[in-house]
Amino acid sequence: MRYALTPELSAYLTAKPDFATIEADQEQVNLTRFELQLPEKRPFFLEGAELYRQRIRTFYSRRIGGVDAGGQALGKAGPWTLATLVVHGEAVGDTASGTYAMGRFQRDVFGSSNVALTLANRTLDGENRGSAGLDATLFFTKTLGMTAQLIESWGPYGRGTWGYFIRPAYDSPTGHFHVRYTHLGDRFADHVNAVGFIRDDDRRELDSALRRTLWVQNGAFERLEYGSNYNIYWSQRGALRSWQIDQSIEVEFRNRLSMEAAFREEFKAEESNLFERDFRNREFALEVGYNTREYQSAQAGYRFGRNFDADFSLWTAAVAYKLTPELSVEYGLERLTLNPDPEDKSTWIHVVRANQFFTRDLYLRMFIQSNSSIERVDVQAVFVYRYRPPFGTFQLAYQHGTAEFNQPSDQGDALFLKLTVVL
Repeated sequence: MRYALTPELSAYLTAKPDFATIEADQEQVNLTRFELQLPEKRPFFLEGAELYRQRIRTFYSRRIGGVDAGGQALGKAGPWTLATLVVHGEAVGDTASGTYAMGRFQRDVFGSSNVALTLANRTLDGENRGSAGLDATLFFTKTLGMTAQLIESWGPYGRGTWGYFIRPAYDSPTGHFHVRYTHLGDRFADHVNAVGFIRDDDRRELDSALRRTLWVQNGAFERLEYGSNYNIYWSQRGALRSWQIDQSIEVEFRNRLSMEAAFREEFKAEESNLFERDFRNREFALEVGYNTREYQSAQAGYRFGRNFDADFSLWTAAVAYKLTPELSVEYGLERLTLNPDPEDKSTWIHVVRANQFFTRDLYLRMFIQSNSSIERVDVQAVFVYRYRPPFGTFQLAYQHGTAEFNQPSDQGDALFLKLTVVL
């Protein structure tokens, strides 16, 4: 339920939402040993989600599974932007349910700059884990700016609880450069990941990136872009844990073709306790696209290299096309091969989407995907009739085998009916 408190401030309530009409998470290849950050698709959590996308992510709504009940209020009041959320629901990866509370209070300053306070907490089995943080996005001139964040976390551990970063940057229409320093305590993720998303903590990190774009006035080329990124970090005890180098060149032609070549080399140290020994990974990538700035487009890519003692190759392809003004189809492919492959991780991933619009307010959506390495096949179809646009809807959803991300789809068939009314 949604209720407008003022023209710029709204309240939302939910009880036992099933999210049956929401598309399943798209399968994807993960060549790292870290958790993937999945996009949020549930409407209740999408409202105001852009307010929580700081670099150090202290709120990640995918930590909340099934929702029993929840409420939130968000909007603007003068120079303030407010977002608060309270949810009681399942903790992902745990059989128990907890209470999640979030609050963000952002103030516009100096025109386009802002500063904010963010609070996040999960109460589960009588234990609180979470964080409180300050962040700022500051623009000193049209090209010079800075972002920064300072966070204190809480939970069962009494040390290694702080995290912060500072990132001055130069941005222009044709270039970008930044230098960033990050500090994450060795128990920071244990606290923050109850409700946030930290891939890896225990680090003192230096990062720099350069991007330069050249627009060509005539000839076959339209745009040339070079990008580089250098990253290195140590543990809080001073031991080298990782370094990474990324280089890329992208070319756009006037005939709508585009090409990108990229190279990555990284070092992962045994000292991090995430790896059984030191590893040196290397990757080369080439991608070709057509009309990629528009919906009707096509892309194909090939990546190969060495990844944790295995040679790999990864073919990718994507195409989006309107067969008729009312019918659009998208297809995506990922083909991964590993050598050696003792755990049978080599796979084919196929994804198909289709949208058939009978009228602007009467349409059918289809989503089909498969992942051969885990024998997963999902089928979803949602029929939507908006009898009172945009909120008054009738939806009929069919699911076959829809499962959690990267899990076998051994479920049966299900049919859902959803009705939305406007009061």
